Amino acid sequence: MIAILKYNAGNVQSVENAIQRLGYKTTVTDDVAILKSADKVIFPGVGEASSAMEYLVERSLDQVIKGLKKPVLGICLGMQLMCAFSEEGNTEGIGIFSNVVKKFPTLEIVPHMGWNDFKLLEGESIFEGIDETDNFYYVHSYYATLNTCTIAVNDYILPFSAALQKDNFYAVQFHPEKSGKIGELLLKNFLEL
Repeated sequence: MIAILKYNAGNVQSVENAIQRLGYKTTVTDDVAILKSADKVIFPGVGEASSAMEYLVERSLDQVIKGLKKPVLGICLGMQLMCAFSEEGNTEGIGIFSNVVKKFPTLEIVPHMGWNDFKLLEGESIFEGIDETDNFYYVHSYYATLNTCTIAVNDYILPFSAALQKDNFYAVQFHPEKSGKIGELLLKNFLEL
C-alpha cells in the first residue's frame, strides 16, 4: 500500500489519481501507524511552506517522516519541506536534505511555470528510461539550492535542484503527476524501488 501524506497542502488528489492509474492501492493519511506500515510514502504538495510545516510539527509528522526507513518521495512543496530551511515564511524544514530553499530573483517571470528538461548528475533508479531531453512540468517560485544530494539540475534564472536523493529519500521539484507519460514512468520507477 502506498501512503500519500495528508497535510495542509494541495494537489494530493492528482497524485492519488496518478498512483492509482499505475495499479497501486493508495491511502491519503496523516495517521502515524499507517505511514509507518506503508510500503512507500509520497509527500506531495502545493501551497505555502510555513503553514504546511506548522501542520506537520503540530502532529509530529516532521519527525515521523525523518525517521522512515522505506522509500519516500517528496514532490514540489514536499521536496522543499524536506530541506533544512525555506525563505518562504522563514521556515525551518525537516532537514533530511541540507539544501536551503530560496525565492527566485525576479529577473524573469516568477513563478517558473511550464515544461522543462533537466541535466542528470547521477544515474539514479527513479530516472531509469528517462532521457535528459524529456520534459517535466514545473510550477514554483522557490527553489532548492545545489549540493551533494542533487541528482538532477534544472536551469531557470539560475541552476537549482530538480531532484534530490539521500538514502531512502527522493525528492523532485517538478510535478510527475502532471507530466504525462514521462512523469508516470518516474512514479513507476519510484514505486518499484
